[in-house]
Amino acid sequence: MPVFAYKALNSKGSVTSGELDAADRPEALRILDRKGLQPVNLRETAGIVAAAGKGAKTKSDEAAAASTKPDEAPIPEGPIKLKRQEVVLFTEELSDMLGAGLQLEPALKSMENRQELGNLKAVSYKIRQIVRDGVNFSVALKKVSPSFGPLYCSLAAAGEASGALDTILKRQAHYLKTLAELQSRLVLAMIYPAFLVLAGIGVSIVFVTTLIPQLTQLIESTPGGKIPLGAAILIGASEFLSKWWLVILLLLIAAFIFFKAWKDNEENKPAWDRIKLRLPLIGPVITSRFYVQFLETMANLVGNGLPLLRALELSRDATQNRSLRAGLDKVIEQVGDGRSFSKALIRTGAFPPLLIDMISVGEQTGKIDQSLRRSAERYDKELDKDLQRIMALIMPTVLIIMAGLIGTMAYLMITAIFQTISNLG
Repeated sequence: MPVFAYKALNSKGSVTSGELDAADRPEALRILDRKGLQPVNLRETAGIVAAAGKGAKTKSDEAAAASTKPDEAPIPEGPIKLKRQEVVLFTEELSDMLGAGLQLEPALKSMENRQELGNLKAVSYKIRQIVRDGVNFSVALKKVSPSFGPLYCSLAAAGEASGALDTILKRQAHYLKTLAELQSRLVLAMIYPAFLVLAGIGVSIVFVTTLIPQLTQLIESTPGGKIPLGAAILIGASEFLSKWWLVILLLLIAAFIFFKAWKDNEENKPAWDRIKLRLPLIGPVITSRFYVQFLETMANLVGNGLPLLRALELSRDATQNRSLRAGLDKVIEQVGDGRSFSKALIRTGAFPPLLIDMISVGEQTGKIDQSLRRSAERYDKELDKDLQRIMALIMPTVLIIMAGLIGTMAYLMITAIFQTISNLG
């Protein structure tokens, strides 16, 4: 078995050195980890055959021992799912430690030594084991938990490539917290409209099942009674819904299943991404969010010395919307052909003039990273305004729809009643 010479830091912070037997380098690192040593230098010195009576553990025994840690709950097998708050907490803590000058593996080790048990502890442990074997952090994220999504992993890869992983993670934590806050605000804003919708549905059911049939009988029993056109339409709709409501419900469910299958088909995803960008209210929010993410990522990558073309490729990989990604493909192609960044953006036709002007100023002054960051801040404010506008429109929109629906039914019924009374006179 090979022999590895090591130099490591113990729990007291002092340097210790020695030799150990291990099948390979990753196994030697795991042995040092179980001893509570943080390796500074590890190299293979010689290969020897372990004596039979030496009492050394087999590789399978050591792997089994590495899968659990003393006095702790066993690490779950397979991918680990995290809640949104756990992802935010993991991102914030890791970005803070990286920003303080800690390397990735010691930072993960520190998170692994958290006092409370839970998924974050297990995720940190598994990611650190994979990273120690020479795998990139972004790849380790994909392997360990599906909760880190494609966008998160792509941004982590961009951070690794530029050496700005702490900054990228900090901005991602801010984005996740903003998204969680938005969802919370949306839920709170929808409570009152939801009650209104339920009340409107209840009133409509009473109209259809009780009041309209009684009104019909009253008009038909009146000599010379004639049902007004509006009331006749309402009565016809009521009878149609009473007879065919189950069929309508099944058709709606079938349409939803068909739409979801069409949307999830890989061939149709580009078309669906284009449709999302054209949706009222939602489309501008998606576009503004793309501008903010694209500009922030580019500012971090270029500011850390990454070439413009490579920064564009990483930013494209972090873009989930296929329609927007196609626009970035055109930009990359033209920048690769020697055109300036701003002119490549103009030729695609997918970017607003104000954004292009700010980038052009950065190219002329040689401070493109600062221009990109200022542009990101500007569009971040625009995004916040769009979200506030949508939140403000939810309540009056629901009120107008419900008032129009119930008011129309009430007006038609009252008109029919007055006409019946007039006929009696």
